[in-house]
Amino acid sequence: TGVQTCALPIFGGSLMNALKRLDSTGYPLLLARIVVGFVFLSYGLEKASDPLVFLKSIKNYDLLPLEPSWFINSIAVILPFTEIVCGLALLSGIGLRAGGAITSLMLMAFTPAVYLLGSSLVGTTAEFDSLCNVVADCGCGSGAIPICNKLLENCAMLVLSLWATFSHSQKYRGGLGG
Repeated sequence: TGVQTCALPIFGGSLMNALKRLDSTGYPLLLARIVVGFVFLSYGLEKASDPLVFLKSIKNYDLLPLEPSWFINSIAVILPFTEIVCGLALLSGIGLRAGGAITSLMLMAFTPAVYLLGSSLVGTTAEFDSLCNVVADCGCGSGAIPICNKLLENCAMLVLSLWATFSHSQKYRGGLGG
């Protein structure tokens, strides 16, 4: 008699198929474009409106060299405009993949920096006895918020940015060709 085999679905294969089906709807791409686009556009405009405040925020992280001064000053001027351009690229669909890739890279740098900022404040006051109790202005443009919330927000935006970068959906792409 014949041997029966049990075909177990491979978790990765099933997951990949489900993600492909979800991507084909275009809705995750649309969500990524709107959320990440508006966040980066608004944060970039906030920073560009007062580059000196943003420069002070960068210095508070104590991660970048202060000398030569042109280096940190250039970051304080260039970064907000990069965020604005990426936000516009995501919202318009023109340069969508590039906007998604650059926001992904920025989030990969910003998220550990926010974690380090929060960690440096733990234990500085009785209120800041754990990372999730730390409330700080990370300099992103959102004002003072709990660091744990900001870390979760950044991780969610990173997932959306990566989705915008790697989505194969042709729906809701925007841009010059629809």
